[in-house]
Amino acid sequence: MPGLGPLGLFTVLFGAALPLVDFFIVNVALADIGRDLHADPALLELVVAGYGVAYAALLVLGGRLGDMFGRRRLLRAGLLAFGVTSLACGLAPDAWSLITARVAQGAASALMLPQALATIQGATSGRRRARAMGLYGATSGLAMITGQILGGLLLAADLAGTGWRAVFLVNVPAVLLVLVLVWRSVPETRSESPSPVDVPGTVLLATALTALLLPLTEGRAAGWPLWSWLAFPPLVAAFARVERRASRAGHTPLVPPGMLRLPGMRRGLPVLGLTVGGFGGFMFVLAIAFQQGLDYGPIKAGVALTPYAVTFFLASLAGPRLYERHGTRVVSAGGLTQMIGLGALALTVLGAWDGLSLPQLAPGLAVAGFGQGLIMPVAIRIILADVPSAQGGVGSGVMATSQQSCVAVGMALIGALFLALVPTAGIRDALALALAAQLASVGLITLLSLRLPRAAG
Repeated sequence: MPGLGPLGLFTVLFGAALPLVDFFIVNVALADIGRDLHADPALLELVVAGYGVAYAALLVLGGRLGDMFGRRRLLRAGLLAFGVTSLACGLAPDAWSLITARVAQGAASALMLPQALATIQGATSGRRRARAMGLYGATSGLAMITGQILGGLLLAADLAGTGWRAVFLVNVPAVLLVLVLVWRSVPETRSESPSPVDVPGTVLLATALTALLLPLTEGRAAGWPLWSWLAFPPLVAAFARVERRASRAGHTPLVPPGMLRLPGMRRGLPVLGLTVGGFGGFMFVLAIAFQQGLDYGPIKAGVALTPYAVTFFLASLAGPRLYERHGTRVVSAGGLTQMIGLGALALTVLGAWDGLSLPQLAPGLAVAGFGQGLIMPVAIRIILADVPSAQGGVGSGVMATSQQSCVAVGMALIGALFLALVPTAGIRDALALALAAQLASVGLITLLSLRLPRAAG
């Protein structure tokens, strides 16, 4: 089987970054979209939720299809669909057209992302695979940060008078470039014994994730009605029963039961879930606090995140080598470092809110970013370490589904805490308390890291 060279690795990482960038890039454009398309807050929530729900609900299926039909082929199909749906988003004449295009764009993203990790697993080995996984972790985190920075820059630039539409239209030339690079540099990989799609499991998993994520993103605007809490648990129970029944009957379930019992999955998923969940909430509240509380414009609000992005990237590059020497103690060190950064940032917010400048924010953001950069790539490596190459697609889909779901949950929970506190406490104190909530989640990550195996794997 042909290997994955440097250009091929760059290509699959670029392809994996596009869906993550697009989840966050729209955050800074929502106000402009609302004014231009006369959309109320509930419709704007659906612009975000429609993409996120379709994306998360179909990731495992996307991974399974890559195992069956070839990851390079599915990556190309997903890229093409992503480009077309991005164009539809950029040309949307009204809010409901945009929401429909965003749902389709999320589905296209679910075809793309699992193929990147599965290709790395199927076309690399040993140290090259470890380095590639580290770079994927760096790319994943940077894509989330870059999304909001790029969104602010595009809005401020107002390219050819396109306004908010540029945050979607910019995907079209990016997709064309990646399609050419895929054709030139990415080898085809697939499972040697692919299993057919588990239709009942796929439908139930998609329905369960929709029942979890849609109420979380829409519940705040709807006043958290009772129905928003009731549907998810029975659907998860039904999914588990159907999967066990399929396994007992000799069929291949959508998520093989043994997959979640793998040591890396069992120990690493909670760490990754808490990491990205807290990060999703962190990015959401900072975007509001910077622009509404400190009156930063889109560019300044994006530039403020640069120290976090730079140190995150540097730590992500150093993480794999540190992991080879010190094992999963790197995760514990990252957790402690991030807690220090978040604590410093909260104290800065409380002590210097009036006229708070970018240099004052930079130290806390830089330390917190470095800490998270030590955690995420190592957690991803642990999660996928035991997954067989033949199941690389479904394993990547399970991890990506957990990652995306936890981002949405973190944004909803920390965002709800922040927005509930703003009317009585003000933006400054609400931001400090939201940072304290994330600090507590990082403390839990640090405790969980003590149960990870010490040796590098």
